Amino acid sequence: MRKDFDPADVAPFAFYRLLTATVVPRPIAWVSSTSASGVDNLAPHSFFTVASAAPPVLQFTSVGRKDTLRNVEATGQFVVNLAPEHLFEKINDTGTDFPPDHSEFDAAGLTREPSTKVKPPRVAQSPVAFECELHSTVGFGTSTVVFGRVVHVAVAEDVLDGDHPVIGRLRPLARLGGDEWGTLGDVKEIPRVRFADWDKR
Repeated sequence: MRKDFDPADVAPFAFYRLLTATVVPRPIAWVSSTSASGVDNLAPHSFFTVASAAPPVLQFTSVGRKDTLRNVEATGQFVVNLAPEHLFEKINDTGTDFPPDHSEFDAAGLTREPSTKVKPPRVAQSPVAFECELHSTVGFGTSTVVFGRVVHVAVAEDVLDGDHPVIGRLRPLARLGGDEWGTLGDVKEIPRVRFADWDKR
């Protein structure tokens, strides 16, 4: 047996909770941006993924008009920092609805690191930072999808094996439903079978 949900018959917030509890786990874009007046903002966004590899484009969604979206629209730049497990509490702190003139870097006790090609700073404690220039935005009701072209990537050497990031060293966090967060857990590895080899398995 299944229970059916029609989006037209469910209150928006209730349907949001249904979506976020079942579309899991979701990676976190820990986005740093700078306002037109120079205030550095930092916030986690869990509607996040890769939009394109060539050219490299990342996307995240702002649910509502938050400081991150306003800053990106005003300046055209942002940084996506990887959200690692050991910074769990600080990442959660940066989700607080601070006023626009308050910097989450300062409130959460995080260190700014100068970016190479954009103005917003990187999070020094994060092992990976994608510096982005705004490509475009697409609106869906109260949400806005932000597309950013990656212009520079900085990766901590201690999470690399050669040039390859090692997942067990990155230890990324993920968002689940409600106030739930996920950690890496078990990692399974299996090669994809080519069609030419399908009957040889």
